[in-house]
Amino acid sequence: MSDKNNNNLNEGNNKEDKVISLSGMYENYFLDYASYVILERAVPSINDGLKPVQRRILHAMKEMDDGRFHKVANVIGQTMQFHPHGDAAIGDALVKLGQKDLLIDCQGNWGDTRTGDGAAAPRYIEARLTKFALEILFNNQTTEWQLSYDGRKNEPITLPVKFPLLLAQGVEGIAVGLSTKIMPHNFIELIKASIAYLQEKSFKLYPDFDNGGQVDVTDYKKGKRGGKILVRATIEELDKKFLVVKELPYGVTTTSLIESIIKANDKGKIKIKKVVDNTAKDVEVLIELAPGVSPQVAIDALYAFTYCEVSISPNACVIVDDKPIFTDVHHILKICTDQTRELLRQELLIKEQELLEKWHFASLEKIFIENRIYRDIEECETWEAVLQAIRLGLEKYVVTPSQKPKSNDKRLRLMRDVTEEDIVRLTEIKIKRISKFNSFKADEQIAKLEEDLKEVRHHLAHITDFTIAYYQRLLDKYGKGKERKTKITSFEAVDKTSVVANNAKLYVNTKSGFVGTSLKKDEFVCDCSDIDDVIVFRKDGKFMVTRVADKTFVGQNIIHVAIWKKGDDRTTYNMVYVNAKDGRSYVKRFNVTSITRDKEYALTSGNDKSKMLYFTANPNGEAEIISVQLTQSSSARKKQFEFDFSELDIKGRGSKGNVLTKYPIRKISLLEEGKSTLGAIKIWMDDVSGRLNTEERGKYLGAFDTGDSILIVYKDGTYEMTDYEMTNKFEVKDIWSIKKLEKDTVVSAVHYDGAKDWTMVKRFQIETTSLNQKFSFISDHSKSKLLYATLDANPRIQYKMKMGSQRIDGEMNLKEFIDVKGWKALGNKVSEQKLTSIRAVSVEANSKLKAGDSIEFDVDKNQGKLF
Repeated sequence: MSDKNNNNLNEGNNKEDKVISLSGMYENYFLDYASYVILERAVPSINDGLKPVQRRILHAMKEMDDGRFHKVANVIGQTMQFHPHGDAAIGDALVKLGQKDLLIDCQGNWGDTRTGDGAAAPRYIEARLTKFALEILFNNQTTEWQLSYDGRKNEPITLPVKFPLLLAQGVEGIAVGLSTKIMPHNFIELIKASIAYLQEKSFKLYPDFDNGGQVDVTDYKKGKRGGKILVRATIEELDKKFLVVKELPYGVTTTSLIESIIKANDKGKIKIKKVVDNTAKDVEVLIELAPGVSPQVAIDALYAFTYCEVSISPNACVIVDDKPIFTDVHHILKICTDQTRELLRQELLIKEQELLEKWHFASLEKIFIENRIYRDIEECETWEAVLQAIRLGLEKYVVTPSQKPKSNDKRLRLMRDVTEEDIVRLTEIKIKRISKFNSFKADEQIAKLEEDLKEVRHHLAHITDFTIAYYQRLLDKYGKGKERKTKITSFEAVDKTSVVANNAKLYVNTKSGFVGTSLKKDEFVCDCSDIDDVIVFRKDGKFMVTRVADKTFVGQNIIHVAIWKKGDDRTTYNMVYVNAKDGRSYVKRFNVTSITRDKEYALTSGNDKSKMLYFTANPNGEAEIISVQLTQSSSARKKQFEFDFSELDIKGRGSKGNVLTKYPIRKISLLEEGKSTLGAIKIWMDDVSGRLNTEERGKYLGAFDTGDSILIVYKDGTYEMTDYEMTNKFEVKDIWSIKKLEKDTVVSAVHYDGAKDWTMVKRFQIETTSLNQKFSFISDHSKSKLLYATLDANPRIQYKMKMGSQRIDGEMNLKEFIDVKGWKALGNKVSEQKLTSIRAVSVEANSKLKAGDSIEFDVDKNQGKLF
C-alpha cells in the first residue's frame, strides 16, 4: 500500500464517526407519516367536513364553473393542480361525492351504490356543481388561502361551509392508529336541529341512508366511539313461496347480499331454492324458498345469517385545530351551526363595509357634481393643486368623523374621512356622466343604500334570528324530496338457534357414549343445526351440554339426549336416583336453564357409585305417577307403592331431592301420564312485529296448556290453527282476529258472495284439526271477499248500504240473525245490495276492530280500510 493511501486511511480513522439512532429515525419518520395520513388523507376537518381531496375537487370545479357540465376527465386534470396524487384517487373521490347527490350534478353513468356497479370512464361522464353547493360552499372574501403543493396556485385551507355538511354526507376513513366513521343524516332533520340549537331547544339526530331500509338506534350514543346501530333490509313476503328484498342495509349491495344468502344456504343455515336480482329503478331481490320453509322463519334467518342485517359501529373523529378529536354528532352539529352563524356575521360585516363605501362615494359624487366643484380645477396647473382644490371644495359641504362640527352645522356628515383615493375617483368621472347627472335618481340611490345599510345592521344586531332565517330558507328551497328514507325502529333480537334451518341429523350411540351428526349407523335422535347445543344425561347421574359436532364423546351409558335451549324454564326433568353413601333412593324435579358448555354436572350426591333409576324429560313441566316395586329381600312391609311427581316442587339441579325410600328398589314403571304442574302459559302477540311473547307486549291471546292451539282469522276469508311455539310470527296487517281456540269458540263473519252478488252472514265453529293449514270459509269466486269477522261471543254490528240514491242504515245482532252452522255453509242473506260500511257495536278484545270503529269497503278494489 502506498504512503498516500496510508495517510488517507489514518485521516479516516481519526474522524469521529456519526451514529444515527434507528429507533429515533423510526419514531420521527413514523410520526411524520402518521400525521400526514391523519391530517391530509383520511380524517375530515370540522370546519367544512371535507377531506383534502374532496375540498380540492370542489375548489377546482368552482374555478371551472360556467353553469354547464364538464367532462370528469377535465375536472380531474384541473384538480391535479392542487392535489399531489394520481388521477385515479381523484376520480374515485369525485365519483363518491357525486353519488351522494348533494353537491354535484351528475350526467352519464356514475355507477350504482345499490348494485355495486362502477362508474363509466372519466372521459364519458360529466359533472357540475349543484345550486345548493354554490350557495353554501364558496365565498372568496371569507376563505382562508394557502399556496398549493407546488407554489403555483392558491387553494383554500378550508371552505366556508354554511351547513352541517359533514353530518349530511357522512364520512369514513382509516388513518394510522385511528379511524373515523360518521353516519349520513337527513337533510331536513339537520336543518331543523340547527334551528332548534339556535333557539336553545333540545334536538336528536339519527342516521338516514339513501337506500332506505330500517335502523335500530337504541345504542347509537350520538355517534360516539363505542356506540352501535343495527341496519336491516326491508323484506316482504310475496306469498308462501317467495320473499322479496325491497330496500338494502347501509353499505350493502345487491351483489354482496346475494353472495351472503348463497353462502348461508350452502352452509345449511337457511333453505332457499333460488335467488334472483331484478333490481332496476327500485331494488328487488327475489328469493324463492325451499318447499316446507316458513316465510317468517326464513325472514328471521336472513336477518340472522346474511347481510340482510348488519351492525355498524360509528366513530366520530374529526380534525379540530390540526388535531384529531373524538366527539359526537350533536357536538359536531353545534360547532357547524356556530360556524355558520359566524360566517354569516362576517358576510354581513363585509356587505356593511361595501354599502358604506358605495354610500360614501355616491354622496361625494352628488356634492361634487351638484356644487360644480369640478370648476375649481380649471385654473390648477399641477396634479397636487387639482387634488387640493377638490379637497377644499368638499370641505364646504361635508364633515368627516375626525372633525368636530358645531350642532348647527348643516353640512353632510360622512361616515369616514375623505382620502386621496376618493378624490382621484372624483377626477375620473366622465364629462358625459356630469352632463347627464340626475339629482333625483342620485337621492333615490343614496336612500336605497341607507335602507340596505339599516337592514344589514339590523341583521348584525340579531344575528341568531338571521341565521335561523337562513336555515329556513335553505329548507324551503332545497328540502323538497329529501324526506327521511330509513325507518327508525327497534329490532327484536333474533335467536339464531330458533330460526336456523335444520341442516343436520343428530345420532347417538348410548353404549359407547358418542353423539354427533356423522354416526349415521347409530340411533337417530332428531333434526338439528350445526349451532345447536345437545344435552346428554347418563346413568351415573351426570349430565353435560356440548355443541353439535360430527362426533363427540360424552360418556358411556347415555339415557337421554336432546337439543338444549338456553333459559328454558318450561322443560322439567323428573328423576329417581340411589345414593351410594346411605343406600337411600331420592326423587327430584329440576330445570337446566344455564350451564358451562362441555362441563360435567352431578345430579346425585357426587359418589361415583350412585346411579340413576328413573328419568323423564317433560317439555311443559308434566308430572307423572310412577309405580315403585321394592326388592323381595327388603324388610319393608309394603313392597310396592305409587308416587306422584306433582307433589314434588321443582328445584335447582344441584338439590339433593326428597327421600323416596330407604329400601332397595327392584323396579320403577310409569303408571299414569302426567299433566303440566307449571300452569298454563300466558301468551301475547306483539301488535307491531307479530311475534308471540310472554312479556305482556301487544294483544293477549290467552293461557295455553298442553294441546292448546291459536286460531287466526285472516282478511282474505281464511282461518288457520297453529301451536303456541314462541318462534311463531304473524303478519298483523293480514289478521282480522286472533286468540286461543276454545271448545265453544264461534267465528262470526259478514262476507260478500261474488257468485250470488249477495251480502251474507255466517257463524261456525272450527271443525278441522290440521295445524298450520289455511281453510277458506268464503266462496272462491274472484269477487268474493270477507267484509268483517269477529270471535266475540255476542257480536252486534251497525251497517250502511246504498239502494239507488237512497242510503240505508241498519243494526244487527249476528248471534240472533243466524245459528251456528258448518264452516263450509254460505250462511244467511243480509241483502242483495252491497254494504258500504260496518260499525262494530260489541267486539272482543282480540279483534283488530274496536267498539265504535267502522270499516269502509271499496268493493271494486276488494279492500277494507279502518277509519
